[in-house]
Amino acid sequence: MANSSGLNRTGVLSRVTVAAITAGLLATTTAAVAADAPVATPRAADASVAAPQSERVSAAAASATAASGAALNNLYGWHTNGDIIGYTPVGGGAIQRIAGRQGWDWVGYKNFTQADTDGQPEAEGWYHADGWYAVNRTGRLHYASNGPVRDLGGGWNIYNKVVSAGNTGGGAPDDVLARDGYGVLWHYLGNGNASLTQRYRVGSGWNQYTQIAGKGDVTGDGRADVVARDRSGVLWLYKGTGNYRSPFATRTRVGSGWNMYNNIFSPGDLTGDRRADLVARDSAGALWLYKGAGSSSNPFPSRIKIGTSGWNGFGALF
Repeated sequence: MANSSGLNRTGVLSRVTVAAITAGLLATTTAAVAADAPVATPRAADASVAAPQSERVSAAAASATAASGAALNNLYGWHTNGDIIGYTPVGGGAIQRIAGRQGWDWVGYKNFTQADTDGQPEAEGWYHADGWYAVNRTGRLHYASNGPVRDLGGGWNIYNKVVSAGNTGGGAPDDVLARDGYGVLWHYLGNGNASLTQRYRVGSGWNQYTQIAGKGDVTGDGRADVVARDRSGVLWLYKGTGNYRSPFATRTRVGSGWNMYNNIFSPGDLTGDRRADLVARDSAGALWLYKGAGSSSNPFPSRIKIGTSGWNGFGALF
């Protein structure tokens, strides 16, 4: 099984790092370079099931989550040899490698995605991912944070894309989106302890997209959004609604020419402005940051290079 020890508090930034990022933002306005219960094998939603926990959170918790915007997170790269390398934001969108490995023995995994599973801010007031989900070669969904890796259930090989875009269900913990081989999009809600509810069907036709990404609020309304790239290279924005049964509004076209990238993902907020940013890797192995602008019509107006080369060596970025 994959090893989660030595994860350096997976995805959680130190107070020193947060203070440095905040200071950098003040100095410049332009960017520079049920407990342990497993998830059942995926099945159709049952309308008779009681409302999920994310729908029962207090108004105060929901308000605090909305105010938080996007979580301030590290960026991770996974090598096919099982090693996971971490990079921490250092201000203005720049990132710096964290010493050592942040994970190992993750051979044969896919669909890595960070998640803030408890939906609670850290002591310094920021929200951060507290671990990551990944699917292994037999279709088991695993979650890693501090301590042993947790097995959350099987049957996840029916999905070709699994991503946590944040709290897409209206509650405090992050939720999970999964696309099956027929292009149907399914929504799993976070219980607050890394376990997930039953799934809810929330859309079809999603097999038209070659990339799906998101990790928090892009548009500035406090709700988690996603973007998707179609086969023509057009990027589409799906604004979050906060409704777990229908988590996204009608799509809006926000750009073209995105086929120049072989990987598009979002680790969350890399700049410290509480808006989700988008990261893209081009065919030459360079890494580009698109800072979230808080606009639904033009959410990513410009890009900056945050990695010059070599990023094609990662089998997954998250």
